[in-house]
Amino acid sequence: MAKMLAGDLPWRRWPDGKFSERRRRPLVRSLVHEETPQLVELVDRDPAKNVFMASHLEATGTAAPTNVAAQILGVFEQDGTLRSACWAGANIVPVGISSSSGDGELVGRYLGDSGRRFSSIFGEAEAVSAIWSALKRYAPTPFAIRPEQPFMQALHPPTVAPASGLRWTQPKEFELLLPACVAMFEEEVGYSPYIGGEEHYRRRVEWLIRQHHSLVDLDDDGAVLFKAEFGTVSSKAVQIQGVWISPRHRGRGLSAAYMAAVAAFAAQTAPLVSLYVNSYNERAIAAYRAAGFEQTGTFSTVLF
Repeated sequence: MAKMLAGDLPWRRWPDGKFSERRRRPLVRSLVHEETPQLVELVDRDPAKNVFMASHLEATGTAAPTNVAAQILGVFEQDGTLRSACWAGANIVPVGISSSSGDGELVGRYLGDSGRRFSSIFGEAEAVSAIWSALKRYAPTPFAIRPEQPFMQALHPPTVAPASGLRWTQPKEFELLLPACVAMFEEEVGYSPYIGGEEHYRRRVEWLIRQHHSLVDLDDDGAVLFKAEFGTVSSKAVQIQGVWISPRHRGRGLSAAYMAAVAAFAAQTAPLVSLYVNSYNERAIAAYRAAGFEQTGTFSTVLF
C-alpha cells in the first residue's frame, strides 16, 4: 500500500479554508495490484510501442512491485483515474506520457527524489524528453543521448525476397553466437555488455535462444553471418533488437533480405512487429524500409 503523507490527507486545508494546491495536483505513486486493469487498458492503446510494459504484465499478471527490483509508477487524476505510467527499474520506460500533460516532469521529479540510479531511459521521444528535463538535475552526466530514433513497424510486403538461410539459433550454437552478440552491443552502445557482469549477459543470450527469440545464419566457414533477436515479446507485439551482420559481409546489400526474413519469423510470434533505430544509421533505415518497415513514431534513449 502506498504511504499517505500528511500533506495528502483529503481533509487537510490551509488556514484560509482552501484545499492545498498540492492536493489538487495529479498524484504520482507506485501502482498496486488492484490497478492492473487500468494499466492494461493504458498499455493496449498502443501495444507495439508499449510492448516492454505489456511483456511484464503478461509475465507477472500484476502492476504491483515484484521480485525484479522495480516498480511501476502511475500518474493519477484526483478521482483515481490512471492517466500515464512509467516502469522504474534498471531502465525507465514511460507509457502514455505526452509532452503537454506535465506528467513527465512529475515522474522525473519523483524519480530524482527517490535517489535511485538507472542505466537508461527509453521510449517515445516526447515522454523521454519530458522525464529527462526534470530528472537531469539529480542524475549523473549521461554516457549518450539519442534524441531521435525512428520507431518502425512492418506494415508492407518487402520489396526483396526474404533470406532463405535464416533460422532459429540452436542451443548448441550459444558459444558461436555469443561473440557476435557482444560485438553488436559494443558497436551499438559503445561499451561492453560484460561491464555489470558477464554471467548476467550470458544468461540473457541463452534465454533468448531457448525461447526461440534468436535468429541466425552462418556463412560457408561456419561463422555468424547475420543475427537478430526478439528483444521484447508480448502476445500482441514483437520488438526486434540486436540486428548485426558480420563486417566480412557488409556492403553486399544483404541486410534487407535478412530483415524481411526476421519480420516473417516475428509475425509468426505476434501480429505487430517493430523496431527502433538511430536516425543517423541511414543504411539500416533503408534496409528496413525495403523489408517492409515504415516509421510510425519516434523514440529516444538516454544512456548512463
